[in-house]
Amino acid sequence: MSFFPAYLKLDNKKILVVGGGKIAGDKISHLLDFTHNITIIAPEIDERVQEFITTHSLPYHKRSYQTGDVEGFFIVIVAVDDLEVQKTIYEECQKYGALCNAVDSVEYCDFIFPSYIKKGELIIAFSTSGASPALSKYLRRAIEKLLPANIASFLQELKTLRATLPKGKERMELLDKKAKEYIQKHFKG
Repeated sequence: MSFFPAYLKLDNKKILVVGGGKIAGDKISHLLDFTHNITIIAPEIDERVQEFITTHSLPYHKRSYQTGDVEGFFIVIVAVDDLEVQKTIYEECQKYGALCNAVDSVEYCDFIFPSYIKKGELIIAFSTSGASPALSKYLRRAIEKLLPANIASFLQELKTLRATLPKGKERMELLDKKAKEYIQKHFKG
């Protein structure tokens, strides 16, 4: 079964990352595009994770995962190779109502990380529901090359315009016209 695509608002949501290696660093890097409310639990961390902790003042607990650590978290990322630990944390997440992502174990995931493009407030996500993350990555790279360099500033212009005009048909038509003209100008065919 496929995963439902949804964009989550992470304001005031606590995120736990269990693990401190390369994969944990990759997940933290993506999360930092959207929030800094990230706690890390790992007996050891690599230099990149340490840099994130230092730069963004992320809480870090230098130890292994302990029963109950997921309590109070909205999202839990399990970036450890031990399948038994992944299963245990996933089951605890179910108990506490936290969304779980166990890296490379789709059976222990409530959600997956898509490959995505972020240009200002424009976010385009790509997913194969875990079937081939590599395909998502290469598709993202191909599409990203097609995007106009000024797309983030154009979107900001539309956002500002939208905020200054009264709601209604005229605003909707003007914004639709500007968006259509922009796409036609930058994407021929």
